[in-house]
Amino acid sequence: MKPFNYPFRGETDILNEKTRMGLPGQFTELPDGFVHYELVGPSDSPVVVLVHGFSVPYYIWDPTITALTNAGLRVLRYDLYGRGYSDRPASDYSLDLFNRQLRGLLEKLEITTSIAIAGVSMGGPIAAYFSIQNPGRVRRLCLIDPAGFGEAKSLKASLIMAPLLGEILLDIWGENVLVDGLTDDFFRPDLFPEYREKYLEPMKFRGFKRALLSTIRQGVIEDQVSIYRKIHSLQIPALIFWGKYDKTFPVNITEQVKSILPAAAIHIIDHAGHVPHYEQPEIVNPILTTFFSP
Repeated sequence: MKPFNYPFRGETDILNEKTRMGLPGQFTELPDGFVHYELVGPSDSPVVVLVHGFSVPYYIWDPTITALTNAGLRVLRYDLYGRGYSDRPASDYSLDLFNRQLRGLLEKLEITTSIAIAGVSMGGPIAAYFSIQNPGRVRRLCLIDPAGFGEAKSLKASLIMAPLLGEILLDIWGENVLVDGLTDDFFRPDLFPEYREKYLEPMKFRGFKRALLSTIRQGVIEDQVSIYRKIHSLQIPALIFWGKYDKTFPVNITEQVKSILPAAAIHIIDHAGHVPHYEQPEIVNPILTTFFSP
């Protein structure tokens, strides 16, 4: 389906060669557009790939990338298309697009060995889908408060699905809802003021809201249980973290997770919301580092 080119307010800039020159990080061009990424750590070390969620770009991995590289691992984090400083291609924002993006990025960076991969929130189904679509590429999988376990669709989400009405609603309320909603990621949002400030800058680049809307309509954050069941059948070692006070995906979902991924170790992190790796890195990082180390 061709994306509807709605003129969202607040998106005042365009990502191009000139604007990219003033932005941090690294860029590489793939068939669907430029990807913003960071690759750090020894070139001969095992590779870990970090996949962010629905709208918060790769800075969500700030506490994690430092711990993993300090442990001697090579770490790749990147912005999904439509988010952060990656391009916003005129495409359907589906699992296939995100799978194609990561596969192409690994090829471009000449990463040919098997990888470990972590996905937070919507990054969970993306990481899981990549794992089953690219047999043998993933040696270990970590899911952090993952989307896709059949959560009930809200009224707001149902309205967003409607053509044009969804664009209008996102244009009127979207920016405030997105920014204000960042506080719901945390048990103690007052301790992380930088989280919100880093979010504002990439929002101004044209195509951000269209990408979010397309992602919702493509069902990426809806029921992906069949994908997770394949992770179990393929016997890919899995590790799961869940914030005890997650307001987005409540911790009681872990009962369903246990039935679908019975071999996975599940860690419930106290004093944490939707992003326990960011809020309680001193608890999460040692477990994650041990799991990802060869």
